[in-house]
This record gives sequence, structure tokens and C-alpha cells, in this order.
Amino acid sequence: MTDRFNAAELLAVIAARQLRDDTTVFAGVGVPLLAAALAKRRHAPRLTMVIEGGIIGPEIAPGRLPVSTNEMRAGHRATMLPGITDAFLFAQRGFVDVGFMGGAQIDQYGNINTSVLGPDYWRPKVRLPGTGGANDIASLCREVIIVTPHEKRRFVERVDFVTSPAWLRGDGSRRAAGLLFGGVSRVVTTLGLLGFDPDSKRMRIEATHPGVSIDTLRQNTGFPLLEAPRLEVTEPPSDEELEMLRALDPERRFLG
Repeated sequence: MTDRFNAAELLAVIAARQLRDDTTVFAGVGVPLLAAALAKRRHAPRLTMVIEGGIIGPEIAPGRLPVSTNEMRAGHRATMLPGITDAFLFAQRGFVDVGFMGGAQIDQYGNINTSVLGPDYWRPKVRLPGTGGANDIASLCREVIIVTPHEKRRFVERVDFVTSPAWLRGDGSRRAAGLLFGGVSRVVTTLGLLGFDPDSKRMRIEATHPGVSIDTLRQNTGFPLLEAPRLEVTEPPSDEELEMLRALDPERRFLG
């Protein structure tokens, strides 16, 4: 990426900037949790993290980043340690503002596939880890932000399987399916920031990272992208952000 930071560091820093103080985020393990921990330490001290294993409000200690939702490090100085079903119950009741997710495939309406690759569910080319709590997060959080590397194989016109619903077919079908709130608001990638057209719900370019052209972003996407009325360029990670991020993951389990 540059001499100062790599693609994973850029992704984590830009993702962290999307989170606000005095909100609650349901963060998956990996870069989403790393980004949430960075946001809490740097600019959102009253951010409350929710971890799937049934952990509310932990403090992620530098150098002690958990690699699983169920290990003890994930519960460091947590406010609550309820059962896993209670964690999702809080989302169902509307207490979780943001869901932070990744995905193997993402389509033009933000739907996510983490189940199978290939047209035949029972005989897939690749069987992926499955949903875990991803469907619940996508269905129940007030807002969902996807965090992912930007690769053409990931960004497909239609996912092979809808594990986690976003805007479904983009024609009001999310609401028709009984999902009355929420939806994917933006996609943070290693090339830029993507959002969704308010009418069609199709994915659109909203910002590129420094040195990344619109053509590069389009060439790495498997479907035509719309463009926001005003395109921006993101600010590169600062030295302070990188220092705090690297302290959280000194073994570089997720930072490469």
C-alpha cells in the first residue's frame, strides 16, 4: 500500500472512523473488532462493544486482542457477561446501533454470503463457515457497516447464497420480508468507501482512498457501480492512529 501502512491497517483505521461516541456496535472478531477497539481508545470512549459470545462493553487491552468470540480475553473488564442469546435479544429490542461485519461475497444490494460458493447449495464448490450470528446482526441492528478487502471475486452481481440480508433486490423487498429497519449503510474496503443509492439501493462509490482511481475501483468490482453526487478522497491514517492500532495487535494476527 505505502511505506507507512499496509492494506489491512488502512482498512482498520478507515473502519474505526465510521464509529461514533455514545453508540453500541456489534463487532465480529478480526478487523471489525480491531477497528471498534481503536475507535474506543481514540475518539469514541463511550462506545459500547457487543461481542457475539455474550459480552457487553469489554475493554480490549493492547496486545490482548481476542481471536475468538468465546475466549476470556474478549471479556476483559466487560460491563455484562450475559448468555449468547441475550446478546442477540438486545439487538432484537433495538439497543444495538451498528453491526460491523465482513463477508466472502457481497452483491450490488449489500447482501452477504458466508455460506457456500457455487450455484448448488448441497454440492458447493466451497463450503464457508456459515452464518454464526451474521444473519441476526444484519437483520436486527439499526445500521450495518461491511468491512472487507476489495477484490473482484468478492464483489459479485448476485451472491450465490444470501446468508445476511441487506437490501435484497432493492425494490422494497427488505421491508416486504419483515425487516422493518436497519440495512447496510456503507461498505469500507481497501480501495474506498461505498454507499447505496437512496432510491434503487444499488451500491455506489462515495470516496476513494489516496492514490486510488475510480477506474481501479470499478475494475475490481464484478458489477457496475453508481456514483454519489459528490465524490471524496479519504484522509490517510495518521501516525497516531497507526501507533494505537499496532499496539492493539502487536503480533499482527489481523494486520498482516
